Amino acid sequence: MTPGGIVTQLVHLALMLALAPLLVGLVRWLKARLMGRRGATPLQPWRDLLKLLRKQPLLAESASAVSIAAPYLALGATAAAVALVPGFARGMALAPMADLILVAGLLALSRFALALAAMDVGTAFGDLGAARQMSFAALAEPAFILSVLCFAILAGSTNIDAIGAVFAEGGPGLRVSLLLALLALLAVALAENGRLPVDSPSTQLELTMVHEAMLLETSGRYLALWEMQAALRLMLWLSLLAALFLPFGTAPAFSGVFGWAAGLLAWAVKLAGLAVALAVFESATARMRLFRVPEFLGAALLLALLGAVFLFLSTGSA
Repeated sequence: MTPGGIVTQLVHLALMLALAPLLVGLVRWLKARLMGRRGATPLQPWRDLLKLLRKQPLLAESASAVSIAAPYLALGATAAAVALVPGFARGMALAPMADLILVAGLLALSRFALALAAMDVGTAFGDLGAARQMSFAALAEPAFILSVLCFAILAGSTNIDAIGAVFAEGGPGLRVSLLLALLALLAVALAENGRLPVDSPSTQLELTMVHEAMLLETSGRYLALWEMQAALRLMLWLSLLAALFLPFGTAPAFSGVFGWAAGLLAWAVKLAGLAVALAVFESATARMRLFRVPEFLGAALLLALLGAVFLFLSTGSA
């Protein structure tokens, strides 16, 4: 563990925590501009978080200690996963632990905490949202694992740094299997973050809520923790897609300040490009019906499976 690796790890985590709400605000502002509205400043999510942190939380009479512990557990698990996904530098202090399977496990833990908190209160909407979330996860998680299998076959590892290094060197080349894995991961990312066409982060119709339905009984600092967790999850997925499919421009941990600055600039450009793509996609896409979501995620699972099978057959016959 080098000093450069420790410094880049600390800077990376600080940037992730600071920029996650700004990324959410940027996507909202871009969507508003695309729809012809002025839109709130990208700083608005940070203002909302600070305002919520100053408010006294109110708990339902039927709530237990689960409702108190769940937001801290979910935020901690998501922050740990965020620390593992490389951003502007590779070879950070936690790079040996940056395994895609571990990231998937941490995200599953945060999802479990959210569903548990929603069911703890015992309201109809909370139970409904938790049931929908876990049913979607039953298809999204296998799709993610099969996509990880594609990377493991190509790079010989499930470590994110190792995969990014192999892809940056152009070793795998252009493959149909990579396109299938990319499409599967994009579908999983939309479902995991409650984005269109799976869910709408700004919906006000209770009968169609998924993520928001689980937070109807949450207030004050607990709601701020959940909102921060959701922002970190979006930041994690965009950074993960950039690290896997756009690994170029990432600076080594030992490159020094100037190398880190160049890596930071490249990372910012990639995140901004992905944010613009997400805003354009959501502005041009309508939300699908709830009974179509399993079909959507089932298609993602099939794409990931086909990618893994094609890679297995091609490498086995080579």
